[in-house]
Amino acid sequence: MSAAATCREGLARGRHPPLQPGWIDAPHHHVALGDFPLESGESIRDCTVSYVVHGPQGPPGVPADGVPVVLALSAIASHHHRLDFLIGDGRAFDPSHIAVVAIDALGNGLSSSPSNSVAQPGDAFPRFSIRDMVASQAAVLDALGVGTLHAVAGASMGGMQALQWGVSHPARVERLVAMTPMARTTPWAAAINECSRRALTVGGLAAWDAWVPLMQLLSGRTPARVDADFAGAADAIAWIEARTAWWAAQGFEAIDWLYQSWAYDAHDVGGTPGFGGDTAAALASIRARTLVAAPPLDLYNPAHAARWAAERIPGARFIELDTDWGHQSAGPADAASAARLDAEIRALLAR
Repeated sequence: MSAAATCREGLARGRHPPLQPGWIDAPHHHVALGDFPLESGESIRDCTVSYVVHGPQGPPGVPADGVPVVLALSAIASHHHRLDFLIGDGRAFDPSHIAVVAIDALGNGLSSSPSNSVAQPGDAFPRFSIRDMVASQAAVLDALGVGTLHAVAGASMGGMQALQWGVSHPARVERLVAMTPMARTTPWAAAINECSRRALTVGGLAAWDAWVPLMQLLSGRTPARVDADFAGAADAIAWIEARTAWWAAQGFEAIDWLYQSWAYDAHDVGGTPGFGGDTAAALASIRARTLVAAPPLDLYNPAHAARWAAERIPGARFIELDTDWGHQSAGPADAASAARLDAEIRALLAR
């Protein structure tokens, strides 16, 4: 089977969410990794990883030889469209001269997940870590013949993966972009995730009614942003109702959220072999030119965690986004921050 196979061995289902404005439609590809070993000692049987490629390609799904490759990472409960706002002609990741490989993280419903595994469905699926996500991505790139990466970029859990890439593969990554990241999950973020899991499990893994306002409004924005967005209490409640219906239509499975959030909670780059739990030492080992970005207030991944990480990465540049959008500042909803990030990333890639 070719590296960029279009089949989905080992997957039962896992539909793509409806295309949204600003998303870039591209052919989906899959790499079958066989029985993929996890750092826990367990394995994902018949592991398959989903991805797309924007930009110059040789065979479909394989970046063209000699073209700089950027790895774009997905956030929690997200997919390969997460960084589409940075991809396009004249944008930071310009596919006219850069090949962008956007990979779906383990557990997101498109790559191998509890919701779509044939061999280990549901609760039979083994728990995985963010380091396992990174290892699966490295295996995909190996299969595609991609060696050195021009850059690795991600936001939220994608930013956490980006930092892990810098620690796990220091010689392979030339530049890192970590937006709203944590190098070690804070108690605050873990508490938010625990509340989200309780909201889902009380509803029998079926209802998103309590999860949506917690994860897509209260932890995603700031009080100032919410008050600016809605004229009154009734408008906020009406948005929650509409958003809950919209999210249900996206097809994301609650069990996949549980597994990805467990990986989120357990993350610490200091757990990488060779660092003995020393997060600062792990960050100090990063060789890539690094850009870290965060807003002044983030009610999911606390902004102080991003700044702390940046201060411990040699030569890293930290930028504070001038915004009240909170965690959602690293995305298309906040146009001003999106423009700032695009400009900063373009400057980093030019160095």
